[in-house]
Amino acid sequence: MISIAIDGPAGAGKSTIARRVAQRLGYLYVDTGALYRAIALHMLREGTNPAVPEEVISRLDSVQVSLQYVEGEQQVLLDTENVSNSIRTPEVAAASSKVSAIPQVREFLLSLQRNLAKQNDVVMDGRDIGTVVLPNAQVKIFLTASLEERARRRWKELLEKGDADFNTVLADVKQRDEQDTTRAIAPLVQAPDAILVDTTGITLEQSIDRMLAVIHERLSQ
Repeated sequence: MISIAIDGPAGAGKSTIARRVAQRLGYLYVDTGALYRAIALHMLREGTNPAVPEEVISRLDSVQVSLQYVEGEQQVLLDTENVSNSIRTPEVAAASSKVSAIPQVREFLLSLQRNLAKQNDVVMDGRDIGTVVLPNAQVKIFLTASLEERARRRWKELLEKGDADFNTVLADVKQRDEQDTTRAIAPLVQAPDAILVDTTGITLEQSIDRMLAVIHERLSQ
């Protein structure tokens, strides 16, 4: 089985690009961030403070999160509910960053992620795929873009769903970067053997083509 690990900061376009790359390759796409968002959503619904590790850990046993694929599209299930849309809110994103810093939460999801890679050719994206989840992946890519570019992309996404303030989004993305890169457990870093792909100033299609070129070159070596 072939594993392609894609890491990078919030708003870099990992999910969109990784999904399209997986489709072009005929691989299974795994958005690991969605799993953490599902746990965060569960905690918020239960009234649990995601910033208090003890509270989160005490409720992990009540969480049942899984992935299913319908016509190749990933759907996230919380118990039996499809929460693929519910997890895409700023509130859940902020809570996700907090729960993902808890070692027990990361361990809770690790086997699920690794089993998917054992059973399928995968394109898996997240924050620590190449460094922790799939350290032996055949291809590792660190996907990034400038802070302003990433904030602008996220702002446009939110505008499609309603009103959004760019400066607020910019501050949120900057704070997420700080949380992700400084956490004690599995911080966001570029793996030593990962290839840097910067998509600042290029289109989505150009980003996909650049990723595919990197993947084909690495797999041919």
